[in-house]
Amino acid sequence: MPTDSAIWASLPVPAFLIDPNDNISDVNSAGEGFLNTSAKNATGQPVFDQITVDAPIEDAFAKARRNSTPLFVNDIDVGSGSRAPLQCALQIAPLVGHDGYMILTITPRELAGRMTQSHSVKSAAQSAIGMAEMLAHEIKNPLAGITGAAQLLSMNLSADDLELTDLIVTESRRIVKLLEQVEQFGNLSAPDRKAVNIHDVLDRARRSALLGFGAHMKIIEDYDPSLPLAYGDPDQLLQVVLNLLKNASEAADSQGGTIRIHSYFEHSFRLRRSDGTGQSLPLQVEIIDDGPGLPEKIKDDIFDPFVSGRENGTGLGLALVSKIISDHDGWISVTSAPGRTVFRLSLPRVPRSAPKKE
Repeated sequence: MPTDSAIWASLPVPAFLIDPNDNISDVNSAGEGFLNTSAKNATGQPVFDQITVDAPIEDAFAKARRNSTPLFVNDIDVGSGSRAPLQCALQIAPLVGHDGYMILTITPRELAGRMTQSHSVKSAAQSAIGMAEMLAHEIKNPLAGITGAAQLLSMNLSADDLELTDLIVTESRRIVKLLEQVEQFGNLSAPDRKAVNIHDVLDRARRSALLGFGAHMKIIEDYDPSLPLAYGDPDQLLQVVLNLLKNASEAADSQGGTIRIHSYFEHSFRLRRSDGTGQSLPLQVEIIDDGPGLPEKIKDDIFDPFVSGRENGTGLGLALVSKIISDHDGWISVTSAPGRTVFRLSLPRVPRSAPKKE
């Protein structure tokens, strides 16, 4: 007889266990894929901070609890901080024997009649991240031993045999680097948000790129000097911009290309929440490159873990970018065609009560 946990993990649609205070108590694998975050990070968070619903869904929650009956809400837009809204159907059901607890499931319209292979791959990717987080430390330790042993062996080998030990060392280091990226993706701390001059962040990233991975690129600054202060963690935002610049640099050929960093203010840009309130995201930063564009088959999944357009890519860089921006209550999007790819960051301006800029 299957266990409750096995049934929960096997549900093919995003499912969330909601506690009496409307916080997420648990989330299944499909739910992790929908939020583009791990269950560990989502648990304990207010559901309406993680899921945006274009309807007064709190009333439906209250009615389901009051009447102890399931409710169905069809054809509404549902999204999260890391993905654009999809038209979905919601199912809200009180959990029998647990007063105040409810099960919330989300069925995207595209999945209503059939479950796609793509969705299964995303769920598997999220599960792989959780497994990698647990095993990374154990794997890295023996890899360090293998690397050290290969280096010792190389001291007494001929030039022909050195090629083999060099291969062992190179590949071991590559695996360690991948594991470190997985650990970073799963264990990124909450942002230490304060007033930030986003142009300081952009300039630090530009100079670092030109001294390293972007040395073959021309990087143009196109800033709005009147832009107000952003509200974010400067180190994490620097990591975001560096990842986007690296992504653009790697897309170019060996002869290089041009990247334009464009900042501007868009007063009307707001992230609408399910309770009717809106998060203003007026600060816009675009990383624009003239490379070949994103492969058509991964355009819609580019921010999902382990999705990469490069042969040896890990598929974690853009997933990490998406996670950081989501943690900042921001928004990230991409448009791509041959000769022009634009990654756009939308960020909140600093509130009056925020810590002063350092």
